[in-house]
Amino acid sequence: MTPEERLRHNWERIRAQIPPHVRVVAVTKQVPITLIRHAYNLGLRDFGENRVQEAQPKIQALRDLPDITWHFIGHLQSNKARLALELFAWIHSVDSLALAQRLDQINQGLRRPAQLLLQVKLRPDPNKYGWQVPDLLPAIPALRQLQHVQIKGLMTIAPLGLSPAELQTLFSELVALGKQIRNQLPIVEYSMGMSDDYPYALAAGATMIRLGRCLFGERPATNEATNALAHRP
Repeated sequence: MTPEERLRHNWERIRAQIPPHVRVVAVTKQVPITLIRHAYNLGLRDFGENRVQEAQPKIQALRDLPDITWHFIGHLQSNKARLALELFAWIHSVDSLALAQRLDQINQGLRRPAQLLLQVKLRPDPNKYGWQVPDLLPAIPALRQLQHVQIKGLMTIAPLGLSPAELQTLFSELVALGKQIRNQLPIVEYSMGMSDDYPYALAAGATMIRLGRCLFGERPATNEATNALAHRP
């Protein structure tokens, strides 16, 4: 089976399981431009990258696709904030007040309003970034003051090793948190669920799921250390 055939087969199977209101973000780390274009031709419109440098040539090469939407899903360093805002319509991984304020400051000089998700860490995990709830709640008044970005929702990544019941509980907690703070921030999006756990995220109320391996297959092996943000999207 060619990569294109595998992608078509996987997407047809997955699409049958996804409610129409849920946005599927195809994670294209290490995926070649030709295969991303094939995914677009199959009907996918949202694509996610976790490194600004790897994403930039892909985004530039695919500018002819009029309604493609790019999502940044990796840990964003402050010195990459401007380029990320120029390249991506959505940033899923805003994990501190300082980063949110930096993005707001930069974006006042850009034409496109950036749409942000606040990354929340609901379980202790030294390999993940994100707000802990006791830190997020006091920061809400400052987040409400941002004028040049749009906070649209919450994002989380489940730690490795959770049981199905634990995954369901974790994803439900994110939705409950969003409802709790919805009267203070316009929380309407929940980005949660990846290749191994997206059915549990859907059951809990995900509005965005981030799928890589279950769409494109295994990525080529690299010598890089395990990604500190996500486990096999």
